[in-house]
Amino acid sequence: MKKIKKSLNLPQTKFSMKANLSIKEIEILQKWKKNKLYDYINSKNKKNKCFFLYDGPPYANGDIHIGHTVNKILKDIILKAKRMSGFFAPYVPCWDCHGLPIEQKVEKIFKNKIVKENKQSFRIKCHQYVLKQVDKQKKDFMRLGVLADWNNINLTMDYSNQANTIKVLSHIIEKGYVYRDLKPIYWCFQCQSSLAEAEIEYQKKNSCSIYVLFKIKKNTVLKNKFFKEKNKQKNSCANISIIIFTTTPWTLPTCQAIAINPKLYYQLIQVKKKYYICEKKLAINLFKKTNIQKWKIRGCIKGKKLGGLNCLHPFLNTVIPVILSDHVSNELGTGAVHMSPDHGYEDFIACKKYNIKPNQTVSAYGLYNIPFFKILNNHHIFKAENIIFELLENKKKIFFSKIIEHSYPHCWRHKKPVIYRATPQWFIRISDLLLKNKILKKIEKVNWIPEWGKAKMKTMLKNRPDWCISRQRTWGIPIPLFIHKKTGKLHPNTICIMKKIAQKIQLHGYTVWWKSTKYTWLKENADMYEKVHDVLDVWFESGSSHQLKIYKHDPHNTSNHIADLYLEGSDQHRGWFMSSLITSVIVQNHAPYKTVLTHGFVINEHGQKMSKSLENSQKPKDIIRIWGADILRLWVACTNYTKDISISHEILQQISENYRRIRNTIRFLFSNIFDFNSSLHIVSNKHLLLLDQWILEQTYNYQKKIIKNYSNYHFHEVVQKIINFCSIKLGSCYLELIKDRLYTAHNNSIARRSGQTTIFYILHYLIRWIAPILSFTAEEAWNHFYENTKISIFTEKWFKKIKPPLKTVYYNSSFWKKIFTIKNEVNRFIEKKKITKYIGNSLEIILTLYVKKNLFKILLSFNTELKFIFLVSETQLCRYSHAPKIAYKSKSIKHLKFTINKSNKIKCPRCWHYSKKKRFINNTMNLCYRCLENINNKEKKHIFL
Repeated sequence: MKKIKKSLNLPQTKFSMKANLSIKEIEILQKWKKNKLYDYINSKNKKNKCFFLYDGPPYANGDIHIGHTVNKILKDIILKAKRMSGFFAPYVPCWDCHGLPIEQKVEKIFKNKIVKENKQSFRIKCHQYVLKQVDKQKKDFMRLGVLADWNNINLTMDYSNQANTIKVLSHIIEKGYVYRDLKPIYWCFQCQSSLAEAEIEYQKKNSCSIYVLFKIKKNTVLKNKFFKEKNKQKNSCANISIIIFTTTPWTLPTCQAIAINPKLYYQLIQVKKKYYICEKKLAINLFKKTNIQKWKIRGCIKGKKLGGLNCLHPFLNTVIPVILSDHVSNELGTGAVHMSPDHGYEDFIACKKYNIKPNQTVSAYGLYNIPFFKILNNHHIFKAENIIFELLENKKKIFFSKIIEHSYPHCWRHKKPVIYRATPQWFIRISDLLLKNKILKKIEKVNWIPEWGKAKMKTMLKNRPDWCISRQRTWGIPIPLFIHKKTGKLHPNTICIMKKIAQKIQLHGYTVWWKSTKYTWLKENADMYEKVHDVLDVWFESGSSHQLKIYKHDPHNTSNHIADLYLEGSDQHRGWFMSSLITSVIVQNHAPYKTVLTHGFVINEHGQKMSKSLENSQKPKDIIRIWGADILRLWVACTNYTKDISISHEILQQISENYRRIRNTIRFLFSNIFDFNSSLHIVSNKHLLLLDQWILEQTYNYQKKIIKNYSNYHFHEVVQKIINFCSIKLGSCYLELIKDRLYTAHNNSIARRSGQTTIFYILHYLIRWIAPILSFTAEEAWNHFYENTKISIFTEKWFKKIKPPLKTVYYNSSFWKKIFTIKNEVNRFIEKKKITKYIGNSLEIILTLYVKKNLFKILLSFNTELKFIFLVSETQLCRYSHAPKIAYKSKSIKHLKFTINKSNKIKCPRCWHYSKKKRFINNTMNLCYRCLENINNKEKKHIFL
């Protein structure tokens, strides 16, 4: 038996079955670093066609989370695939460095002392904190196998970025889109600052739904409007009130008007001796809720006739005018809305027409400050509702109330309710119709993946208010402006001054602004102006960065700064995608991107979104330590990332099974070319055996589909194709059919070298296919090519050195399709025979095929090699009409029947095929004639194998 085993070409390879990814991946990373792989790839591809992916800057705060991992891996897959397609595709990682979360971390570390003592010192601490966070996150991203320009990262706090942000702001100011105004914006009491739309998320909140009475000051005026002349004396209305509805009772102390829709109809309703005004459609629903049984309608007039009335505030000693506004609807409430221009954007717009201005009675900390009503002073607005209820009940001004659950804006960082609060802020005039229409046209020209991204962006732009770009914080890029103390207008030389400031900041950073005084920049009339101390919204900062580092390596020196791709989470439609689009259209008159691709959020097995703030996120480090980065990369690629992405132990277990299938396929391929040298043993294309030609054609066709799916960013389809190729085309078909000649044929026979040549080519295809996704495994496999002198798989292009041989008319795709259809059908019956224990394996079988003339010719072309197609020891071809009654009839192929019988011949101990006694030669090992020929290298020509 030892001699027999020694005579076989049994598989052998150093490519291990066990991946040991957590160890091998680190070794590969070290090799990449030593070889300066990224720089080598870039220098090699520099003259090629460019593909620019702009990295949306993650926040330089805390460990990377699973969402970061999805984002960075997707970008890496895309860029690696582009490079393999011959593109020059640089990748400059970016980071957002300013903003509130970093301030709060530093405040927590130093317990707020440093902020109060010295703002400049605080900024230094923030800067130091950011550098540590960036370094930590950078190492985590590198561990994922992301190939990038890690020595040339792009930080928003780089001097060049600071200067660029101010230049972009100056361009927008120069075009007249920036203004300062006192109007309500989102305000977070924890942040102590205004918030952008992108920093708001909506959560369910229980609130008191309350209907409040505002008594009409002069009833006689109203009587004349509702009643005809003859009814005036009969209908004495001493007590008439307008009913308003609100879910924010805390805004009642700041109420300055009541808004009525001039186009709706309002009824005067009598309940006993009291009268109420309510919109016609809503009145019925309201009185049903109150269980009031008896009420009468005394009149109905159009809303515009109610304009100019005055009401008495329910508990303050103030007069509240009735104003007209089209924004009031009859979908909810009473058709009458109390107006607080301090705390509602629509309220602010409606009141502005009547010259009613915010009075700023709520502080930055949410405390009331009403000079003439001290009961509420220093009470937090959310905690003062009990006092307000008591005041309303004492005055008998509550018509009806109940608790409801509704959607309410929250700060996305603190998960706390926010309010609209009127403060002086800087805005970009998005409401300008010409600008808005221009941006909408640019949205149309962008390729949005998925397609619904286009409609989402257009809707968000149409509905969004003017963009508040100022923040009342310390750590950020300054708004370097000077405003007149009396008029509030910008200095007439603002643009020139900003250019000088930007030049200084380019050299020394924005500390030159904080250290300077107005006298540093203004030579004349400096006393008439005051220096702005606000900082810019971080969304403006990152949204202005589309002109910088990623394009500095552009060998074609184009200056349009349009990225081929932006790729971020779906929340960035209102965030970075929007801010980049607005700034780019204003400054450069085009969108900053050609294609925008969005991915969903990561959710756990319970369907909950994973986030750091909810403390339910799996740390990528922990997953990598157990599974390895390639499993994480395969998980990202396997999912349809345009939707929310699930992760759990069970999912990762399934992913690892797919990984093993791919790895074991590569291992098997390597194990059968252990003695193959491509410079000596390669078989020319036209001399490859037919089955080998067939699989290479299949492989080539697979590659075309895989490259197309990479180009279309359909990575889950790439993975499906690769697994299908490994499992079906190779594992269940081709490799099973060639095992016999690989193991038993003479080691240097044409049959074996043809198979090895084919495997060699397949490995070149397959390793490249997996490289963008399974980067570490591909690199490990690449290093197992013995004659390989290339430093990395990532210096290679898709394998196109060989194409499928020219197909003969006879052996075309339909030929092979028919052959494998027959094989699959026969296999089903063979498996049944194994289940019944009739046979142990298929080599015990004599297969008789009963066919008609056309099919007979096809099968006869294989001659004595037909048995290797079916993996049986013997095949016989007979006429279809001679088929016995017990023969199985094919359901797929016309005029095909077959019988399966157990062989009673002798089994060869080397090849396990059954042969007649005379086919064995008297030798010490009792081998069949075919095996003895293979050992002695007396090869005969094979048609098929």
